Amino acid sequence: MRRLPFLNGVRAFEAAARAGSFAGAAQELHVSPAAVSRMVRLLEQRLGLALFERSANRLALTVAGRTYQAGLTQIFDSLTLLTDQVTSVGTRRVLTVGVGPTFAIRWLIPRLADFRRRAPEIDVRITTGGVAAPFDPDWSCGITLGDGRWPDLVAEPLFAADLLPVCTPALARTLSAPADLDGASLLRVGHAPDDWPRWLRAAGQTRTTANGPQFEYYGQALQAALDGVGVAMGIRPYVDDDLAAGRLVAPFTATVSKGKGWYLVYRQARADEPAFTAFREWLRVGTDVHSGGAVT
Repeated sequence: MRRLPFLNGVRAFEAAARAGSFAGAAQELHVSPAAVSRMVRLLEQRLGLALFERSANRLALTVAGRTYQAGLTQIFDSLTLLTDQVTSVGTRRVLTVGVGPTFAIRWLIPRLADFRRRAPEIDVRITTGGVAAPFDPDWSCGITLGDGRWPDLVAEPLFAADLLPVCTPALARTLSAPADLDGASLLRVGHAPDDWPRWLRAAGQTRTTANGPQFEYYGQALQAALDGVGVAMGIRPYVDDDLAAGRLVAPFTATVSKGKGWYLVYRQARADEPAFTAFREWLRVGTDVHSGGAVT
């Protein structure tokens, strides 16, 4: 006879361990933090050991807790996959991709028709994610910028994130050397304050400061560059299509690595899902054929 642990407590513990707090688990499970705490406490009593070290402002896993959480997360991921497989019998395959808004608009969506032609049976769903948002367990995968290290996720490199100034052809004709950027309107992205200083240092322009309009996203800054507002710091692959079409030009040949790369990230439990494997294979071809940028 199978002896299962207190399942409500197991679920509450695993959610709290991932979230790092009872409040985060409560939001996921749609109960109160006090209810999560009670369920975890009852689980600990039935197991006869502590899973968390509790203090006034801190919730930390014990050694046993870390071991238990690692195994439980894998089990729950496998259960989610099995449930999806069972419920999707006779229905369309669903692919949910978490990406940042600029990546979606400037790379993924322009190529989505090609993927749909290759896999018309897959129900594609694009959702906000990427750099700023945490990975959602309901996603099939995500595409994000980083260093390749995300706990509990598999990360496969897609693109190098190279930086290069871009502007309209008319504005480029006034820029014969990086020194000409001094006094120009250099468009900034709020969440990437190091982009211009990194490129300017590499170009030997340490006295030049980016002081043009600031935007929340790369996409907004690039649209402003297209409209002639100034020079934007482009990042690949965002600018590749505009450069290929001549809408934007790179007035200087120098490119600088952002120090990060673009990665396909996913949970190991989803690695064999048919919709994901089709998308993953398409990406492998697409990053070589369509991007125009370097693949890491």
